[in-house]
Amino acid sequence: MHTNKSLSRELSLISLGLINDKGDFKLNKFQIDELFESALDSLIGHCRDELDNCESELDNASQKILDSELHEGVNSSFSKVRGDLKKSLKKVETVMNMLSVILDFPKLIVSSGQIDIREDVNQRISYIINNLTMIDSDIDQVMEGWRLKRLPRIDRDILRLAYVDINFLNTPVSVSCDEAVSLANKYSDMQGRKLINGVLRRLQTVKSQ
Repeated sequence: MHTNKSLSRELSLISLGLINDKGDFKLNKFQIDELFESALDSLIGHCRDELDNCESELDNASQKILDSELHEGVNSSFSKVRGDLKKSLKKVETVMNMLSVILDFPKLIVSSGQIDIREDVNQRISYIINNLTMIDSDIDQVMEGWRLKRLPRIDRDILRLAYVDINFLNTPVSVSCDEAVSLANKYSDMQGRKLINGVLRRLQTVKSQ
């Protein structure tokens, strides 16, 4: 299930990606709110695209099942189709979970028992833009031969968000790392995922000393 905190992190990541990465970030609250609205639109658009893809995959799988039923004894192909169908259904479930949180967004804002996602995103972005030099410097300390500025933008922002979770929001380190890896799995490539994993492990070690 896509939790509210996970949604905050993802919206923060998308919002950061909309900021020009030349020099220091300088934004006021109104500009951050505008970024948030754009990020929310982007995420909903992504979910709609994913649902369209899932629908297409399900149609294909259903057609293959019908075809295989017309040819008795083709058990191996039916087994593969069933596997494809399971994967498609799993993807549909994941996207639907995320959509249910996003589309319930107004309800989340007014519900007293829920975190205010907009404020949470605003806070995360504010921490980064107000402490960017220190955050990047501390991450650089555990890069081991790499420099943060050499990484793709998306990887830098994932690490910055993890740093904020650990050092500003008192999120358990293991949770912060798991959430960052989850974002990397969705938005980064294989090399980026491996590097983020390594940096987070070293950040975790430093934090526990």
